[in-house]
Amino acid sequence: MSVPDTQIASVRRFSRFYTHLLGVLNEDLLESDLSLTEARVLYELANRSEPTASEIASSLNLDLGYLSRILRAFSTRGLIHRQPSKSDRRQNLLALTKAGRSFSGTLNHRSNEQVRQMISPLSPGQRERLVDSMAAIESLLTPNQPTAEIPTTTNPIVLRSHSPGDIGWVVERHGQLYSQEYGWDQRFEALVARIAADFIDQYEPERERCWIAERNGQRLGSVFLVRDREQPDASAATARLRLLLVDPEARGLGLGRTLVQQCTIFARSAGYKRIILWTNSVLTAARRIYEKEGYLLLREKPYTAFGKELVSQDWQLDL
Repeated sequence: MSVPDTQIASVRRFSRFYTHLLGVLNEDLLESDLSLTEARVLYELANRSEPTASEIASSLNLDLGYLSRILRAFSTRGLIHRQPSKSDRRQNLLALTKAGRSFSGTLNHRSNEQVRQMISPLSPGQRERLVDSMAAIESLLTPNQPTAEIPTTTNPIVLRSHSPGDIGWVVERHGQLYSQEYGWDQRFEALVARIAADFIDQYEPERERCWIAERNGQRLGSVFLVRDREQPDASAATARLRLLLVDPEARGLGLGRTLVQQCTIFARSAGYKRIILWTNSVLTAARRIYEKEGYLLLREKPYTAFGKELVSQDWQLDL
């Protein structure tokens, strides 16, 4: 496929702008004596559980010999220690020492402050646009791959109940992602809007709940558990799981499973006997989550919706 020279020039211009903005070309990154590559290796060591050199080289697309020299330098400085792998004695497991963790923490704090100063003059809406745009760039350039740079230990993802603005985000993000990833048209966004509006209009706090996954003020996912009003005769005993969503930036971390588990825990405490849900066969990641949680497929049926030929599925979990 032919790519216009103007598009190539635009991408290169943005790359120069962004590296200059963060100062990553400075010899001393973040007021340290590390190069950018060395800092990235240190970051991987801080956010992985006893990786091998091969795992880090593969993750960063580094030459193993080059990485070995970096690791030797880290070892000489007392930043890392090694121990043989029990499963493969040819491999060494790597971990930061106390000094290494302290040094990594200092760099992480400096990096956070650098970005905080850069984006603090922006309004909340502008910051959200900025983050969404960056997520779009990452998603487009790494299709079907989860983002690795999500330090859940230092910046945990928290689950909270809904607040003003969240419901609008749920509708908007569903519309965006399902259009980008599955080619569904705006009729799906309209369906999500109706479901979300019904949740607000008919909300029963004792028996219904919305969870929003958030990290550092950025929404990363959602799920709803509501009383099943589609089957009045069974509604007292049946809950319905709706609008499970995990943003591409947070995929691969188990967030989807956590959100579904919250529904199970809450449904049991609220006295429900079962949870049902409706989904589509094309949503393979969500289906795997439901299966692991113990849901059973009740029925499926081909149909046409949102501009696509689909197969609807009904699932149930007995509590």
